[in-house]
Amino acid sequence: MEIGIIGLGRMGAGMARRLARGGAHVVCYDQSDAAREALAAEPGVACAENLAALCARLQGERVILLMLPAGATVEDTIRELLPMMSAGDTLIDGGNSYYRDSKRRALALSQQGLRYIDAGVSGGVHGLDHGYCLMLGGTPKSIEIFEPYARILAPGPERGWLHCGPAGAGHYAKMIHNGIEYGMMQALAEGFALLDARQDFGFDVGRLAETWRHGSVIRSWLLDLCAEVLQRDDALTGVAPVVADSGEGRWAALESIELGVPAPVITMALMGRFSSQGRSDYARKLLAMMRAGFGGHAVTKA
Repeated sequence: MEIGIIGLGRMGAGMARRLARGGAHVVCYDQSDAAREALAAEPGVACAENLAALCARLQGERVILLMLPAGATVEDTIRELLPMMSAGDTLIDGGNSYYRDSKRRALALSQQGLRYIDAGVSGGVHGLDHGYCLMLGGTPKSIEIFEPYARILAPGPERGWLHCGPAGAGHYAKMIHNGIEYGMMQALAEGFALLDARQDFGFDVGRLAETWRHGSVIRSWLLDLCAEVLQRDDALTGVAPVVADSGEGRWAALESIELGVPAPVITMALMGRFSSQGRSDYARKLLAMMRAGFGGHAVTKA
């Protein structure tokens, strides 16, 4: 079993290690010298100095996994790889690419005799130890080729990975997965904010979160993370109230509009992230000035 991995960030490096520890020979590449050096001592992992060297080290029909940021980076890397690839090779995009881009890429690559899998991957930094959840889109033959690697990467050989459907289905599933994640995170955050606001009850929110982890209907990995954070520092000292958003939350909201399927929780969670980034500041300033205009209310100066 031999596989190439391009992109050795937190997810890519963890997947390289898990595959190697599961018996695969991994040839990997990252443009960062530090990222390559971090894997240099890992048994079963060899680091290539460039894409050409990576392709040259892989024998027979190559299987290459991209763990790169969605968008131009994926597009540019595929374009650079194409002259080095041969008919029968399989390319897997394990990043958070837009499913429409994945459908387009699958068609274009198939016309050159190449196989393409869009792989939604969930598991974060804990995937190395606990396994990664894999949502795969592609032809049955492509999935058959990737299956031995999926069985190593997943939490178990028979669970935690799924052939979701044709090209685009894997990344579509991950897009919706992340939209659900937005909503769940927002609900937990709002709930703990309400608990913190009732100082008269003296809640120990960290201990309450830990209590909810056992037997309650809201127990989850996200609640586990809340309990860990709040027991360490329930005042969240030094943390700015700014939350980034990924492209997938936006794409899920757009899909709701295009399909006419209401998804108010996902959409409002996305709006909450926008607001935390200062994107509602102008509107709030104008609201303050309107109140001052019709009611003479005081305006707080910046």
